[in-house]
Amino acid sequence: MNVQEMKQAACAVIDRHAEELLALNQSIFEEPELGYKEFKTAGKIKAHLDKLGLAYRDGVAITGIVTPVEGRSHKARLAIMGELDAVVVPGHEHADPVTGAAHCCGHNSQAASVVGVAYALRESGIMDELDGDIVLMHVPSEEFVELAYRKSLIDEGKIALLGGKQEFIRLGEFDNIDMMIMQHTAATEDGEGNPIKANAGGGSGMGFVGKMIRYIGKASHAAMPHQGINALKAAQLGLAGIDANRETFQDKDTIRVHPIITKGGDLVNVVPDDVRLETYVRGNNTKAILEASAKVDRALQAGAYALGAQCEITQLPGYMCPTECDPLKDVVYENLQYVFGPDHCVRDGMGGSTDASDVAHILPTVHMGIGGAAGTFHGDSYCVPRPDIAVLDAAKALVCTAIDLLANGAEKALDIKTSFKPLMTKEEYLKTWCNL
Repeated sequence: MNVQEMKQAACAVIDRHAEELLALNQSIFEEPELGYKEFKTAGKIKAHLDKLGLAYRDGVAITGIVTPVEGRSHKARLAIMGELDAVVVPGHEHADPVTGAAHCCGHNSQAASVVGVAYALRESGIMDELDGDIVLMHVPSEEFVELAYRKSLIDEGKIALLGGKQEFIRLGEFDNIDMMIMQHTAATEDGEGNPIKANAGGGSGMGFVGKMIRYIGKASHAAMPHQGINALKAAQLGLAGIDANRETFQDKDTIRVHPIITKGGDLVNVVPDDVRLETYVRGNNTKAILEASAKVDRALQAGAYALGAQCEITQLPGYMCPTECDPLKDVVYENLQYVFGPDHCVRDGMGGSTDASDVAHILPTVHMGIGGAAGTFHGDSYCVPRPDIAVLDAAKALVCTAIDLLANGAEKALDIKTSFKPLMTKEEYLKTWCNL
């Protein structure tokens, strides 16, 4: 088969399994799970991989699945990635009634689209024509949430980093990978007549660091507050200090600080002595993030000092600022045009905060955006009125890109691999950003 015939064969397989893939997408959507807890989701994916007779490793970073598929030769190794986890949106109609988890970011469609790629690789015969290997990765825990729970997993030795791709890097899952592509569901269905259904990703976006904060005071009867030290008041002063610093953040750095109080006390008639907060410090460049992070720490500590309380701050390595591999992005864009037509896609789209940016510092990476969604991301109006785009067309874009990269002696993949200059080695990343 030539490249055109391989793409046609792969896309035909995806169409043939459309009903199963859309059912998988909906099933995951209706049973959302939070990061490092995606056991039911992983089980649904493994059922399809078992049906295809594909060998995989599961339990990678607790719930992740890695499925290698070999080509006729092994000149390059491409990872195709999808995510597993949900966010907490308890007001969403499909939210889990116990956890509040809801798939309001499209990870269910990502997971299903990678299963679509698995069907295409297995049943189209294209792997006998490709000169490289493809490694399908279903990765947990992209959403940087439930920080206290994930810190408990670290304390138990089950993980060392909070993000799933961060853990995959640490565990060596990318050690023999030459490049990675993935897609994220995009909002294209709000209003009428939006012709753009896909983009090849964007280098603009934000990185961030995370913080867990604990204020320690002294409990006393609320009718006798002079006998206690009010940790909640200390926290309020710390938050006020952050707000006072906001005018010092420069617009060009896009600094965003958005704390939440996860514990404000124990009883209304007891002076709070244990108050917990979580926050990110986001920005569009690492230098500004670290400078703003220091200001936030100073403000938080000042709140404790004013009340005679203590403030403990646990620093958490968040996700790095986006960076792009233009040659790989060019190949992705060509295949978006193949799947959607040149009038329905653009090369450059929005970036965001994601641990895919961490991978992009180490090896060539593209995080494309593929439509189908409507409503507010991470909000209760989120929905996917066009799952055919979010799942089926996404799978086609991924597999067609893989074909272009690995056909004809893996010529395009080898050119990208040779020209790529990583911003960090794995070792530098783990030491300098992750503090391991």
